[in-house]
Amino acid sequence: MARQPRTRRGNYQAPAQSSSAADRARTRRRQVRPVEETKSQTGRKREREGGFRAFVGESVGELRKVEWPGRRQVFSATVVVIIAVAVVGFYLWVADEAFSRLVQNVLLNL
Repeated sequence: MARQPRTRRGNYQAPAQSSSAADRARTRRRQVRPVEETKSQTGRKREREGGFRAFVGESVGELRKVEWPGRRQVFSATVVVIIAVAVVGFYLWVADEAFSRLVQNVLLNL
């Protein structure tokens, strides 16, 4: 028993009630829609390809899309990282010296 499409609110007709639970279950199973196949970002249906070769091929394709930084950009980013590491290292050294003196002079009374 196929479900009739609902075009307006009042035109929907419920399927006839079956007498047994088995008939109701069969009717319910027929009404369930199958899950659609997954689609890619472009809307194209994906075909299932597996394996290492497909993985490498897709990885190479994605790496071609990457906008790689130039020499100047890499150099400036490296300088920023080195400066940030120096600042954080200096802060940690000062904090370590302060806490070690605090522990030695106040808590241990040495």
